[in-house]
Amino acid sequence: MNLAFKSGFVSIIGRPNVGKSTLMNQLIGEKIAIMSNKPQTTRNRIQTILTTDAFQAIFIDTPGIHTPKNKLGEYMVKAATTTLNEVDAIFYLVEPEPYIGKGDEEIIERLKTVQTPVFLCINKIDSVGKEAVLKTIDLYRSLYDFAEIIPLSAYEGTNIQAVLECLPRYLQEGPKFFPEDMITDQPERQLVAEIIREKALHLLDKEIPHGIAVEIETMTKREGKEIVDIEATIVCERDSHKRIVIGKNGQMIKEIGSKARFDMERLLGSKVYLTLWVKIKKNWRDSDFLIKNYGYNKRELDE
Repeated sequence: MNLAFKSGFVSIIGRPNVGKSTLMNQLIGEKIAIMSNKPQTTRNRIQTILTTDAFQAIFIDTPGIHTPKNKLGEYMVKAATTTLNEVDAIFYLVEPEPYIGKGDEEIIERLKTVQTPVFLCINKIDSVGKEAVLKTIDLYRSLYDFAEIIPLSAYEGTNIQAVLECLPRYLQEGPKFFPEDMITDQPERQLVAEIIREKALHLLDKEIPHGIAVEIETMTKREGKEIVDIEATIVCERDSHKRIVIGKNGQMIKEIGSKARFDMERLLGSKVYLTLWVKIKKNWRDSDFLIKNYGYNKRELDE
């Protein structure tokens, strides 16, 4: 018997730094969303596509839901919450902690206003024992009627297959939204910018990355050669940050560029010649114009 093909959209939500991007990358088997142990790593809604013989799922990796401190923060929270009524399922990531914090209480209250089925995904089970996981299940189950509860480790890949086996039950019969060989709808320029920002997040002091953005100035393929020339600017808010990003004798900017170039070449399938600059735009996170200019699509949230 031939089962009907299914397709649909899945939003991945949770507090900052609970592993949303890691989970999405595991689900599709490719590194698309940048990963870091620093909060606010994901600033845009990133769509990735998983196509199997039975279904196509479009995963939306959202910024972490938090209390915003500037216009960029407000944009990030709106990006995370506006999809909830428009998708076929929600993956809500939490950590196996012995309590439910204020941030997760607020998320649960938001979930009570939507009709979408919610998977409770208890991430990072590799870091605790079975009793801690069971206690977390009891805590959350007492507050919300989840469609599915799945303990997992996005980092190690534990129980990822269980998530994918449950998911088709919540998708609708329908055609593919994207070609089957497509794994993301993100433009290459944006992916390249995010790679640079990821390397900065890993290498720089924890207070600086929140105040940086990346502009791709030019991105062109050399005629007759498998080489892509990329010129990009790292934007920061303070003179002191600029000095740190450049580093002593330019060593930090060189290391960011070297690590970014490696991932870019994997992404683009060709050699990359990367040139990086650093400039200052004070308070850019409170500027609607600059937020848009640095690749954050505010317009779609204001419609």
